[in-house]
Amino acid sequence: MTRFTVVLVLVVAAAGLLRWRRPAWYWLTFGVTLAVLRVLARYRTVMDACGLTVPPARWRLALARAANRPIPEARPPRILRLRPTRTGLVLRLKLRPGQDAFDIAAASDRLRHSFSMYGVTSRELRSGVVEVRMTGYDVLKRVQMPAETDSRPMRVPVALREDGSVHYRDYRAVPHALTLGATESGKSVYQRNLVAGLASMDVALVGIDCKQGVELFPLGRRFSALADDPDTAAEVLDALVERMGRVYQLIRSQQRITSDVPDAEIAADIWDLPDDLRPVPVVVLVDEVAELALYANKEEEKRRDRIITALVRLAQLGRAAGIYLEICGQRFGSELGKGITMLRAQLTGRTAHRVNDETSANMAFGDISPDAVLAAIQIPAELRGIAIAGDSSGGWHRIRAPHTSLRQAVNICNRHADRTPDLPELAPFRPALPGSAPDSALMPLVKASSATA
Repeated sequence: MTRFTVVLVLVVAAAGLLRWRRPAWYWLTFGVTLAVLRVLARYRTVMDACGLTVPPARWRLALARAANRPIPEARPPRILRLRPTRTGLVLRLKLRPGQDAFDIAAASDRLRHSFSMYGVTSRELRSGVVEVRMTGYDVLKRVQMPAETDSRPMRVPVALREDGSVHYRDYRAVPHALTLGATESGKSVYQRNLVAGLASMDVALVGIDCKQGVELFPLGRRFSALADDPDTAAEVLDALVERMGRVYQLIRSQQRITSDVPDAEIAADIWDLPDDLRPVPVVVLVDEVAELALYANKEEEKRRDRIITALVRLAQLGRAAGIYLEICGQRFGSELGKGITMLRAQLTGRTAHRVNDETSANMAFGDISPDAVLAAIQIPAELRGIAIAGDSSGGWHRIRAPHTSLRQAVNICNRHADRTPDLPELAPFRPALPGSAPDSALMPLVKASSATA
């Protein structure tokens, strides 16, 4: 008996230590079994307490009275499947007549407390069937992406959602996106994960980094074109608009709208073209969009209008030509001038890290969901990398990208540098490899900083 007690104490201590230091390991060893037993044992009671049961049918009541039997109990939704995952449980429920998927969503917080889980979210799969995802621990505290993800062409796993599923950036489904975030909010890490995911794909990367290229130029081996100032950015965007026109001419010449061609094979974008004729898709990453919209004199105003006009044209027409926009910025509002709200209307995907004002959150999610606006402005400053991701459908999720250092992103881009396509329109803007020695013009700054230290 003493030996059994010692073993039991050691097991309990090990479980407690794992839950404190390695919650993922605790969940896979102890938590998942305890959670399944807890859900199955408490299911009927919890559903009744949360108001998720329906009275028995009239014919059952009549049958019970005729047979002089006890009145049947209220019925909860029927469990179709209970599946453990690496981060929690997935419960698929069949709703009873009179129940709605909104009832489950409204009771998600009460279900979380009742089942002693970290988080509960729900979504309707089809009429009468709801999937409830429960997480056993805080998966966003230490993000660990699964070893196997559902990667496809132009579909990049960039973050982890709070329900434990993978958040993908799918350019085929959501061509253009807006990413907002204040300084030190994790926006740059999100962008590095995006570039690192695209580096291994057959895609051309075009970067516009008006911070003199400090964010994107280290990754330059994988970029077909880079611009580090607004003047160069205007020329790059004009070249992309010119490329877009030529791609449309190619699609039109290859549409094959003869009577013997099936409707599904008529070309309307680059993905309908044969592989040997399909142009390389292009992803344009703008690191700080506000720098492109600001101006101080008439000459800069003309340049600004030229840039915004090109961005709007690419956002409106670029999808079929295989040109996708990834607009990033610390601030995005109507005060940036004319054309900004028109540009935002074309940016279907929205991601907001911590923002310093409600206006930026409204620009991201005001036309999607008021709840997403509230969630974006409530992100604490100490939780870098936490973001709210949504799209024009109204759905939104809390996500966090795994930490990727600049060195890791550079190594990935260098490893796949041979995949960098040479685009004739963008050849003048191909980045030059940075030198190891500092520029002689910067030596006074280096000396001054050394003397200060």
